[in-house]
Amino acid sequence: MRKDTKTIGEVAKLLGTTVKTVRYYDDIALLKPSCHSEGGHRLYTPEDISRLRLITTLRYLDFGIDEIRQVMEGEIPFTTALNWQIEALETQVSTLTNMISILRQAKEHDSTDTSLHYLNELVDSLSMNADKRNRFISSKVEEIQVLSQLPAEWQDTFLYLFNKYIINEVKVTAGQSVAWNELQALMNDPQYLEDLVHYELPFFNMAMHPRVPAVSWIRTLENIRFRVEAALQQRLSADSAVVQTIVEDFVMMYASPEQFRDKAAFFREYDQFMLHAPTERLERFNKLCLLLNPKWDVIVRGNALLMQGLQWKLRQEGSHSAPC
Repeated sequence: MRKDTKTIGEVAKLLGTTVKTVRYYDDIALLKPSCHSEGGHRLYTPEDISRLRLITTLRYLDFGIDEIRQVMEGEIPFTTALNWQIEALETQVSTLTNMISILRQAKEHDSTDTSLHYLNELVDSLSMNADKRNRFISSKVEEIQVLSQLPAEWQDTFLYLFNKYIINEVKVTAGQSVAWNELQALMNDPQYLEDLVHYELPFFNMAMHPRVPAVSWIRTLENIRFRVEAALQQRLSADSAVVQTIVEDFVMMYASPEQFRDKAAFFREYDQFMLHAPTERLERFNKLCLLLNPKWDVIVRGNALLMQGLQWKLRQEGSHSAPC
């Protein structure tokens, strides 16, 4: 047993937090103590305390537990996490500024009833609702020439997850309205649409010559989403047998009947589309979607796990085919 360890009570006092909070980080496996006393009590080394100090600091700066975990495990570069948090806080500042403006305008009216009526109208005019979102997305579908050429059922399929998690969210906050406004501006950027079409080219190619009906394709997509979420919860690695099976099922969803006959070739072809993705604009799109709905994080992390799994699979195949 090391002599430079501290008890959980000493650590909590040192960091200005509570024993309950430090214990919680252990319970969720964010940071477990390096050792225990003979009686089974937690003991923290200087290295543990340093990491706990970082966790405490990031929590003070309003980082989420999942983001902290990804930073601690090296899944997200620290500078990237800082940029994300700066953007999130800037969105909050913009939201608060808008709210203060609304309140000041409402205050200018004499009577309480008039002020409240004006307040309601002003908030309604600024808020985003499902109808507004749907109208905007419909206009975007018409602008994306490749998408507008698809049968209607495949257009709906392309937007399935976006519709489920972003468009059809019923209740939104002022902060989410700000994020939606920025998302609209991003989707009006021709370069973003170009990035999107390139990133989703495997989908467009498949949808032009599908192997299965759109409804069946969606069921497969949902099944894979559930499996990936379970893999994330179990913290499975990209090279695990479970993740590798999901990777194969996921990639082959995008294969046309001809491509399906040569799976190895299609894996390499699919990887070529992913080499330069996501772009800065696509990453910003995901960040805004995350502000609109925290559940979007599972989709982003799930896609990252699948791409890591694909890269591992291709490396293995490359090493097996390399000459001695």
